[in-house]
Amino acid sequence: MRDGKFGLQKIILGILLVAAFSGCGSSRNVSSVAEGMQYIEAMDYNAAMTSFETALQNGENPRLIARGMGIASMGLTDYEAAAEYFLACLALSDGMVVEMDYDVNYYLAAAYQKMEQYDESERVYDAILALRPGETDAYYLRGNARLSQGDYQAARADFDKVIELEPVNFNRLIQVYEVLAAAGYKQMGQEYLETALSERSGKMSPYDRGRIYYYLANYEQAQVLLEQAKNSGDANSYLYLGMAYEATGDYNYAITNVYTSYLNNGEGNAEIYNQLGLCYLKQGDYASALEAFQNAMQMEENSMMQALRFNEIVAYEYLGEYTQAAVLLDNYLKTYPDDEEARREYSFLSTR
Repeated sequence: MRDGKFGLQKIILGILLVAAFSGCGSSRNVSSVAEGMQYIEAMDYNAAMTSFETALQNGENPRLIARGMGIASMGLTDYEAAAEYFLACLALSDGMVVEMDYDVNYYLAAAYQKMEQYDESERVYDAILALRPGETDAYYLRGNARLSQGDYQAARADFDKVIELEPVNFNRLIQVYEVLAAAGYKQMGQEYLETALSERSGKMSPYDRGRIYYYLANYEQAQVLLEQAKNSGDANSYLYLGMAYEATGDYNYAITNVYTSYLNNGEGNAEIYNQLGLCYLKQGDYASALEAFQNAMQMEENSMMQALRFNEIVAYEYLGEYTQAAVLLDNYLKTYPDDEEARREYSFLSTR
């Protein structure tokens, strides 16, 4: 459990007392809750918890405090505490279901999923769907929870409902394929893709068809379609096109004619840089890989910093710079302490 000024039960009791006697809000110009959420965005979860404890003392909005503490606890990988905070937030409801209740329930279900309490996670999604029967996210995530319990048929029913509700959301279609493939049901996932091609191909762009062919391992057809799609200049078309060439072993073409071609047009993109770095790793050009990962990390509003930081460590390791890799990995694990692959890597580096 996390060290802090208060114990978890005392904090929750304090929140309930604030709700009963203080009402919501604070006279401060800059709320500590807002400050805490800024720390969460910066992934400084300990500082966020301190801000929320200050907010509690100042009588700020108790529901927002509990929600913020839950999210910060998720970041600290203290999922049991996170679930308790989210439950405390829900308990502070006045009985009227508002948007925050759905938001907090999604976080609560995610905490249960992290604790491998998949049945509890499923029950939360049941509750959401009882009030919002058209909530596609809840069907998709409940399918994940059911799949985690080995209940393929029930998961399949949820995924069928997802496709029924969003028949031309091909991003979601690919998400369904990926989660099935990761759980060992790749063939079943490909059936969704094949059905979409046979029934809804006319509603697909060359990009959509190209990436579906990529996941069906028809790389030549994927290349033809994605070459057409890249004329729009969209980074995702270049990304999938490069991966299609990589899949056929043509790393040089992927590097020179796809990834570098896109980047030479002055368009910075973290995913393109990252995939370029991965391609260099496959070729054994570790210095170029490191440069690509570090360029990606310079991109603003970067949503893949965790993957990039890990890939940077791998590049240093391949370069034989084990001390630098170990230092970076130590810092990485402070931010992402539940990354088991990174922990195994740390054990290896500590012996070098």
